[in-house]
Amino acid sequence: MFKTAAIQSAGLGMDTGIFHAAYGKYAEKAIKAVNQEAWRLEQLLSYFIPTSEISKINQSAGAKCEQISSDTYEILSRSIHFSACSNGTYDATIGPLVNLWTYKTTSEIPESEKVKEVLPFVNYSDLYLDPVAKTAGLKKNRQCINLGGIGKGFASDKFLEIFRNYGIKSALTNLGGNVAALGSKPDGSPWSIGIQHPRLTDSLLGVVAVTDKSVVTSGDYQRYFIDRTGKRRHHILDPTTGYPSESELISVTVVADNGTTADALSTIIFITGINTGLNILKGFPGTEAIFVDKDLTVYITAGLRNSFHPADKINIQIIT
Repeated sequence: MFKTAAIQSAGLGMDTGIFHAAYGKYAEKAIKAVNQEAWRLEQLLSYFIPTSEISKINQSAGAKCEQISSDTYEILSRSIHFSACSNGTYDATIGPLVNLWTYKTTSEIPESEKVKEVLPFVNYSDLYLDPVAKTAGLKKNRQCINLGGIGKGFASDKFLEIFRNYGIKSALTNLGGNVAALGSKPDGSPWSIGIQHPRLTDSLLGVVAVTDKSVVTSGDYQRYFIDRTGKRRHHILDPTTGYPSESELISVTVVADNGTTADALSTIIFITGINTGLNILKGFPGTEAIFVDKDLTVYITAGLRNSFHPADKINIQIIT
């Protein structure tokens, strides 16, 4: 029924590793188009590319609005939606804080006065979008947008659109752990997505079986340093405090119908904790989650009862 799978590891892109697998007559052409799309989206949305539309908005902060593409408008609009439904727990204007926490080059925490200084510039309500003119702008100078926490999920949705346009019914894309599955495997069985154990390298908590779903994990083990007091300082910042979140969770995996939702919600719930996170999940029917707390207790929502398969010696508690 299917031609041999076209599988391609595209190496680094969007500051992470990218992998695609597709099955079908036009799989090879589809993967080529998806790789081109990854490059195009990075040129539009990257915080690190000075000529990107996001960078232009940042450069014009407090001065003027910038003309933007429909893709940039879409992701910014979705960002504002998730900010509103989480009371600002997710905030695309977190850029000034991200700039202070330089995980790749230092193991020192920023001075508290510097954190206090930039906190007022983190405010999603200062992001202006004009749906008619297709423009975007920031109210104050020094404000800046950083799409970490939503960008990779958004890109994975665009990749699946391309696969569908090529008639592909079975595909998988993985952007640094942001996984999106199109359909099922060619044999009709679900895709098995491994969930990283947050404290054991090269070990899994288990696997979740999915069809037509996105699976995204946020954890304190992906990017972090240990400060002078021995405290782990991870990269998921709480916009309300300016510091890495301390919700008692060390890993959150969200399974959703699309990557944008899974990406944003995994970040939001990691920061809010289980109780508030469960209330937020109610606004997204069909979306499920796996939580791991500091005691390595694993909780799953009831919808994953039959699809999450824990590894040996991993006990789970089902949230009903």
